[in-house]
Amino acid sequence: MPLTKVLATMEIEGFPIDKETLAKINEQYKERLTKTKDKIIQYIGHEINLNSPKQVGALLFEELGLTNPKSKKSTSTSFEVLNAMKNQHPIIELLIDYRKINKSISSYTESLPQHIFSDGKIHAMFNQALTTTGRLSMSEPNLQNISIRNEESKEIRKAFFYPNNEFYIMSFDYSQIELRMIASLANVTQLLDAFNSDVDIHTTTASVVFHVPLNEVTHDMRRKAKAVNFGIVYGISDFGLSEQLKIPRKEAKQYIEQYLSKYQGIKQFMEDIVETAKTEGYVETLFHRRRYIPELKSN
Repeated sequence: MPLTKVLATMEIEGFPIDKETLAKINEQYKERLTKTKDKIIQYIGHEINLNSPKQVGALLFEELGLTNPKSKKSTSTSFEVLNAMKNQHPIIELLIDYRKINKSISSYTESLPQHIFSDGKIHAMFNQALTTTGRLSMSEPNLQNISIRNEESKEIRKAFFYPNNEFYIMSFDYSQIELRMIASLANVTQLLDAFNSDVDIHTTTASVVFHVPLNEVTHDMRRKAKAVNFGIVYGISDFGLSEQLKIPRKEAKQYIEQYLSKYQGIKQFMEDIVETAKTEGYVETLFHRRRYIPELKSN
């Protein structure tokens, strides 16, 4: 209940957004969308509705004779499928770009202005008890899904600022919270020691996985170790890790096995928690908040 007052204050305060900046970004995106579509039409020599999965599917799998590497019979044109087909034809990269830009226009640059109040702010709603996982969510509009990872979303974030440098927008983040949690919950001595000694956890893991001293860990090794660290927490498979790091599946499997053999306790903890969930029908946080998982009973 005490948090409710904080969230209400945040909703009333609202978040500043500049209409003009957003309008400029919208125009830029529309131009890019037109240019991208023109390039695609140059390749294929005829008009096409790029927003129709049926027409795009016919173009890729019938007209151009490409194959879906994830399933030879499937004519899906999902983002995952297009990503896996990147090397088959230059048109794929253009289609991915078209989708990204189109999504940014429909989800943000054209829809966000509809949510701006007379004070020049967006007063979105915070949902305190909506998600099954217990995390906070947002609606009308959802500002949490404006990604920091892709260039399109980064551009949209530039429209959020206070006029006249009245305030700064600050960002706070936990440092590797998931890894700290699993180190504590699974009582993994090596991880706990690393955190308590304040050493870089991804460098430590890279040293373990690649069998090199800490001072010989390269930037690329650390990048791969970071993917392993966070991947393990979320139950990543060798296939998933190989896709993410663009490495052979056998190599990914080796990384996971070395990780689990070095950090004793994680594998057992994960197996135990799945068994508990199957038996009890739920899992619990440290403060006994339950998450029921009835799907475990399904075939």
